[in-house]
Formats: sequence, structure tokens, C-alpha cells
Amino acid sequence: MLQRTFQQSYHTNRRAPRSSGKMFFVAGARNAAGSGRQNERRPIYQKFREVDLLDKKKMMTALKPGEDRMILLGLGMILCSVMMYFLLGITILCLYADSVWTEEGACAVINSTITGDMSCSYSCGSDCWRGSRYPCLQVYVSVNNTGHISRLSHNEETQDASSDCVYIPRCQKDSTAMYAVIMNISEHLKMNQHISCYYDPSKQQDTVLLTRLYDHSVVFHSLLWPSCMLSVGALIIVMVKLTQYRSRLCEEIAKIKR
Repeated sequence: MLQRTFQQSYHTNRRAPRSSGKMFFVAGARNAAGSGRQNERRPIYQKFREVDLLDKKKMMTALKPGEDRMILLGLGMILCSVMMYFLLGITILCLYADSVWTEEGACAVINSTITGDMSCSYSCGSDCWRGSRYPCLQVYVSVNNTGHISRLSHNEETQDASSDCVYIPRCQKDSTAMYAVIMNISEHLKMNQHISCYYDPSKQQDTVLLTRLYDHSVVFHSLLWPSCMLSVGALIIVMVKLTQYRSRLCEEIAKIKR
């Protein structure tokens, strides 16, 4: 009996250390697994953050060439508008400023007669010119019922041609067509005895004009497109600069929050 009891206690004491060692091994394995999971979660978060930063850098790298192209486009539009202003300044604006027929008045038709035929030449090909004829219509008017009689011309080109005719048609082979145009003008002036005209207030020019080639409306429409181009170019540059400023401001706010 004593021997059996001693053997049972001996076997019990030998099994106890084995169970405690197994429990320590299991606990150590669980701790190692938990720390491994934490180490795995942390690199995954860092990887997502690195990917996000990389995407932002790629987006900024892609936007920068586009912004540079938009700025170049705006500068090109501004440069083109300045060149157009220069060309218009030496052509239309100079002719508008040099014109002496600046005042608009009411002209009463005093006399309208066809004095004779005028000769002209038209092109029939390369180095080929032929002659034709058209009737000369002379019109005299009184400006603003002042009693001062002046000769009427169609526009500045007719006045520069030093012709006594009110209108010089485009020379062509068919003289009948030119005669019909002049007769229509004569009939119109006979039916409308009072017409609007332009005269020289300084009275340096005795002639008055029926229409002006370069009046306020022509100058306005000629300057409209360069002005629109200049405004659009400046607006493009301002919008790009504003976008760049907002992006830098957002980056600074994000750095402060971090």
C-alpha cells in the first residue's frame, strides 16, 4: 500500500511540470501572434498613406503642365490682342481721327442732275484693261437750312477721288448696269429731299458726305474683338493663379492639422 501511494504521488509530481510548460508555450504563442498582427496592421496603414501621398504628388505633377499651358494660352491671347490694337491704331483709328466730317446734320437737296458720262477702266485678265463709261450725278445740298450750298459726296473715298460725281460705281463691262445704279440713287434723292449728312464744322471742306467709312459704330466693332480676347486672356491667367493659391493654402492647412 505504501509503495502504491508513493508511486502515485511520484507520477502526479512528474505530470505537473509538463502541463505548466505547455500553458506557457500557448500563452507565448498567443502574445507573439497578437504582436505580429499589430505589426502587420501598422505597415498596412503606412502603405495606404504612402499610396495616398503618391497619388497626390502624381496629381500635382499632372496639373502643373496643364496650368503652364493655360498661362501660355492667356499670354498668347493678350499678345495677339495688343498686336490687333496696334494694327487697328495705324489704320482705322488714324483714318477716324483724321476725318474732318465729324458733325451730323440735316441736308436739303437743292439740285440733282446728270452732267455727262465719265470714263473708267476694268480688268479683263492679266495685264488686260478695257474702258467703260458711267453717268456722273451731281448733287448740291443745303446743310441745316443755313443757305450755304455744298456738294454732296458718297464717302471719303469718293471725296479723295477728286470727282464732282456723288457716287463712283465699280467699273465693269456692262455700262447699262452702272447707269441703272446711278439712276436709282437719283430717284431716291428726288423722293427724299431731306437726308442726313456729315459736314465739317470748321468749314475747311466745302463738300458734305452722305455716309462715313469710319464712324463710331465701325470703330466700336473693330475694337470689340481685341477687347474680348484681352479680357479672356487676362481671366484665364487670373483663374489659374487663383487655383494655385487655393491648392497651396489647402496644403498648408493639411500640414497644420497633422
